[in-house]
Amino acid sequence: MGLLEQFSPGLFFWQMIIFLGLLLLLRWKAWKPILSAVEKRESSIEEALKGAEKAKEEMAKLQSNNEDLLNQARAERDELMKEARETKSTIIAEAKEGAKAEAEKIMASARETIQAEKAAAISELKTQVAALSIEVAEKIVKGEMSSDDKQKEMVNNLVEEVTLN
Repeated sequence: MGLLEQFSPGLFFWQMIIFLGLLLLLRWKAWKPILSAVEKRESSIEEALKGAEKAKEEMAKLQSNNEDLLNQARAERDELMKEARETKSTIIAEAKEGAKAEAEKIMASARETIQAEKAAAISELKTQVAALSIEVAEKIVKGEMSSDDKQKEMVNNLVEEVTLN
């Protein structure tokens, strides 16, 4: 109850006037700038939120586009790999066929060369055998014809063989 005893109506009146004056002064000088700053801050936050939302949507679109591009790139890569494998197998098959044909040509050429060399060797051998035969016959005939008796005997033998046939 000590507070009620110290109450002074005059002091209360002046305090109310000062308080109301301070409120008017604050309203006139401080409230408008404070409220406008708060409203500006609120609008900038709202715009930032809208911008963030737009950025989020754009990121989602970009991510979707990136996924599509990656899928297309994978499909193209798979197609290129398939074509490369087909080309590789075609090239290998062609190379094998070419090598086989070349080997057959080389074998045919080798066979022809062998046949030609064989024929030449046989011909050469026949020539040498004939020459040797002639030399041997010549030496035999010279040995047998060295005396008159042997010559007469040989003529008689030839005559007998001719008459027998």
